[in-house]
Amino acid sequence: MKDKVKYILELHVNEAEKDLDKDCDILGLKFTEDKDEIEAFKKLLPHIEKPLMIIGSGNEEFDRKLIPEITKILDRACIIGIANENNYKSIVPSVIEGGHSLIIRTPIDINLAKEMNILTSDMGLNLNKILIDTDIGGLGYGFEYGYSIMEKIKLEGSVSGSGGKKGDKYLNMPIISFAAEETAKTKEAKDTNLSLYLEIASASAVKAAGADYIVLTKPEAVPVLRRLE
Repeated sequence: MKDKVKYILELHVNEAEKDLDKDCDILGLKFTEDKDEIEAFKKLLPHIEKPLMIIGSGNEEFDRKLIPEITKILDRACIIGIANENNYKSIVPSVIEGGHSLIIRTPIDINLAKEMNILTSDMGLNLNKILIDTDIGGLGYGFEYGYSIMEKIKLEGSVSGSGGKKGDKYLNMPIISFAAEETAKTKEAKDTNLSLYLEIASASAVKAAGADYIVLTKPEAVPVLRRLE
């Protein structure tokens, strides 16, 4: 039986305190380029009881320094992101040292995803510590395109055939999808109510495509998606 999808609620670190008890499987904390957030995080960390995901600012240059600094503060194994072809060499060593898992993002291309998994594992990161991010929320590029890539990764990485032939070990990782990223870029998302519906629609799409972890930004979306299990 397939494990249930894990829902991650992503919150900005400065605004997370009031929502620490919201329904989610993993609490995601998003940082910006504000260096004061590190001190805020130090104060917040002892109060976090849920499993934790840490997400950098999105600025590749800034995150080269930010993410290793945050990993030194952590008192538990966490999911760390986001690494890509431009910054992974700066991030991977601190992830390995702390025993964390790493989100690796590549454009929606199975070959690029496999290549990055090989490169990071060559640096010493265990393959079971990698989460694949295909960089598609489910809306934006068109669901058919995003679905086909996620489906292909699942098929290539899984055991197949009557003889139990093993799949590609460099693609046999969980898929994580930041379902709200694409919907947040749309003009319709400026409407508060509509943005919630768009997020739920996007998350439902990547859930059907086989995502193992889905990142949400609206607490109200989590119970709705749980009812789709």
